[in-house]
Amino acid sequence: MNATARWAGLPVLALVLVALVVGVQLGNGGGSYEPLKPADPCAEREVTSRAEGIEGLTEQLVLIGIDEAACTLQVSREELTLELARPGERNDAQVDALRDGLKTAVTRMKDDGTLPPASALVDEALESSDLNGFLKTAIRALPDGVIDAALKTDDVLTRAIDKLDLRDLLENLTSQADLEQQIGAAVEEAVKDSLRDRLRNLI
Repeated sequence: MNATARWAGLPVLALVLVALVVGVQLGNGGGSYEPLKPADPCAEREVTSRAEGIEGLTEQLVLIGIDEAACTLQVSREELTLELARPGERNDAQVDALRDGLKTAVTRMKDDGTLPPASALVDEALESSDLNGFLKTAIRALPDGVIDAALKTDDVLTRAIDKLDLRDLLENLTSQADLEQQIGAAVEEAVKDSLRDRLRNLI
């Protein structure tokens, strides 16, 4: 076979190879393309955090809370975060759904055993407090059993969520990145405040 004949056969060979590849793809379902659907916010998903302590706890609460709020509002999680990240006033339904979602997150974590005991959060709450040294020492001296009997983590979290000014917080968001970060920071601080207030009463 001369060189001209060989070159002339290359386009035919290429077409045969393409046809084979397309055939394999079609045989494996490649012909039925469907765009990815957003995850169902009403379907419980496993939520983990790389952070530890109160920060990790509140990160999980916020992620679950946003899912629960999206489920209540019957929108995808992506739609809700986009909507909440836009500057402007929030309606009552959005604020109520998020608050209820955070509370539902507390209940879910209590039920599945992922809420830490209150005693595990005490040191971190005291570190950033303005309590005097004597009071901090006295609180740290309390046995874990005494703290855990007097303070229930789910109660501390629920009180913290109730005190959050979510409307003001949501109105000051400027991006999607702000949403989880700012809500998480606000919940974290509220949890610490709630813990400190309750611990004061134990002394």
